[in-house]
Amino acid sequence: MEVKKDILWRVYLSFLGIVIFAAVILGRAVYIQQAEGAEWRQLAMTQQQRVVPIDAERGTIYSEDGNMLSTSIPYFDIYIDFAADGLRAKNGKVFKENVDSLSRRLAGFYKDRSSKEYKKQLQQGFAKKNRYFLLKKNIPFQEYKVLRTFPLLKLDPNRGGFIAEVKSKRLTPFGLLANRTIGLSREYLDEKGKIRTMNVGLEYTYDSVLKGERGERVVRKISPGVFVPIEGSEVDPENGKDIVTTLDVNIQDIAENALYKTMLENDCEYGTAIIMEVKTGKIKAMANLGKKSDGSYWEDLNYSIRASEPGSTFKLATMLALLEDEHVTLDSKVNLEGGKWKVNGRVVYDSESHGNGDFTLKHAFEVSSNVAMAKMAVAYYSKDPMQFVNHLRKLKLDQFSGIDLKGETHPVVKTPKSKTWSATSLPWMSFGYEVLVSPLQTLMLYNAVANDGRMMRPYLVNEVQKAGIAINSFDPETLDESIASSKTIRLLQECLNGVCQEEDGTGYTLFKGAPYKVAGKTGTALMANGNRGYADHIYQSSFAGYFPADEPKYSCIVVIRNKPFAKKYYGAAIAGPVFKEIADKLFALETDKNILSAGTITKKDSSTYLFAGNIADMRRVLEVVDWKFFDSSSKKEWGRMYGMNGQSVLRGQETGEKRMPDVRGMGLKDALFLLENMNVRVAAKGRGKVKQQSIEPGMLFNTNREVTIELN
Repeated sequence: MEVKKDILWRVYLSFLGIVIFAAVILGRAVYIQQAEGAEWRQLAMTQQQRVVPIDAERGTIYSEDGNMLSTSIPYFDIYIDFAADGLRAKNGKVFKENVDSLSRRLAGFYKDRSSKEYKKQLQQGFAKKNRYFLLKKNIPFQEYKVLRTFPLLKLDPNRGGFIAEVKSKRLTPFGLLANRTIGLSREYLDEKGKIRTMNVGLEYTYDSVLKGERGERVVRKISPGVFVPIEGSEVDPENGKDIVTTLDVNIQDIAENALYKTMLENDCEYGTAIIMEVKTGKIKAMANLGKKSDGSYWEDLNYSIRASEPGSTFKLATMLALLEDEHVTLDSKVNLEGGKWKVNGRVVYDSESHGNGDFTLKHAFEVSSNVAMAKMAVAYYSKDPMQFVNHLRKLKLDQFSGIDLKGETHPVVKTPKSKTWSATSLPWMSFGYEVLVSPLQTLMLYNAVANDGRMMRPYLVNEVQKAGIAINSFDPETLDESIASSKTIRLLQECLNGVCQEEDGTGYTLFKGAPYKVAGKTGTALMANGNRGYADHIYQSSFAGYFPADEPKYSCIVVIRNKPFAKKYYGAAIAGPVFKEIADKLFALETDKNILSAGTITKKDSSTYLFAGNIADMRRVLEVVDWKFFDSSSKKEWGRMYGMNGQSVLRGQETGEKRMPDVRGMGLKDALFLLENMNVRVAAKGRGKVKQQSIEPGMLFNTNREVTIELN
């Protein structure tokens, strides 16, 4: 009996324990569901699905004359969802009926594998119920359109499982032209494997404007590391805005070719050429070339905004200080000491001996005497160097230029309080050493002299556009109404004229016999080479000035760094010819414009016209403006509209994959879009609409062939 009671007691105790344990579990389950349910459901949701951003289409960068300098072309990654309901319905009837024909079409179009291989891959993806089967990656729009006509892929996503992810590729139609100024916009993987964007130039400065507003969509996890988008969850992005620059493609091409030719002939290290519109401060061209390890040249860095010792072009600032303070006149006498003068334990050298006689200050400037500038600076500013430094500050040589371009290096103008100031700092600063300024800052000074003393802020962007309508415009900005008195400016202009027009001037030989007058200054600076100091005899050649001298339209600076122990290195021998070629061609361009504007203006025949491009775009415009037209374009994507018998006709054209399309009459963007998506490399020349193409329409061509299109 005692044994029975003992057993029952144990059974009851065990049962009670089980009941209590069950109650705890039930209570905990209720608590989790009611109190913590929302939190846990949210956590589960984030593990199975998440929100990912959708990049907006990046805006286009245009030149002032309407040419595209940088634009985006869409590319596609194509996937198949083999778990799509319609694809697996009725034991996969749709898939089985289409897999053979799809395999044949893929093999025939891409020719990279047989139809049997394609079929085997597709069947394996179907058997595994792969929800994100990669079919093709990085295909252009034209290929995407072809794929959408293939069996299975032409069905809606629920039936055929078709998934397309769109991304953009940045394209610079003019290649090297102003490449560093326009800049880059590209993605890369950081050390943690995250996608980052690296921009430079205008792409960097105006990134927030160009990139637009991202959209977003919800994706669902289907296997470890693989997410597929949930249809209908997208929030569309807002595309980026376009910017219209101040650059002129023709002027940029002139500057870049002139710089490249001289640098190649003399095996120079790097160089820059900048052209500015005198009255406005608009940058019309900014060319930068650096030598690569293989000896070729590329726009690797923006040397125009990198500070260095300017050399003799800086003497204009010294002359301004001396004349503005009325310490001297242009007729003041100075002894050049045979081109060698010792001051405070160091020797100032001229590049060549000018004898021991007295020179007028104007003549000394024309022959670019370092001795003259040093003697004048010591004579009038040694007791109060800050008087000289304050002139440099008024010229804003100690500040950033203010150009709408990031990456400018900081200038350095010493003062007596600087740690590196010495007894020889003042005389050496007077001829362009112991100061660091960029070529652009030097050009601002010369441009101000050309502009009768008014200093303009240099800028690169005219306006920001959305859908072709300006939403933000940038006007010329005056930094200083007058950098000096009108008398001083007139005397400085006289000095710069003398450099290029007086027989002893360092620029005289360059411009002798030219049909226009140039005002400018040569410069040659010995550059340090790291720890080796000045032992390698590396010189920086420069030429800064403006033209035509009597009515200045453009100011220009050319700065080139030469190789060690170069045979030619003087500013007049290296930078001068680049300046002259630029000036010659711009003068010819302006002359042609004047001749054309003075000629007879013929009336256009409004019954003769031709527009070519995307049919849908043209049809949309015609319908909006209520223009009556005869549409014979059928379902073709590309075509042209022209006048025939008093009626507007819209006609399509064939765009076969191996035959050259007719892009004549198209704008550059349409022509590039069509040709690039056919794997054709494009070289564009000119502006406006396409008037000529190097491969005739209808001709067979190989992929990756280059075609040159000329615009009118």
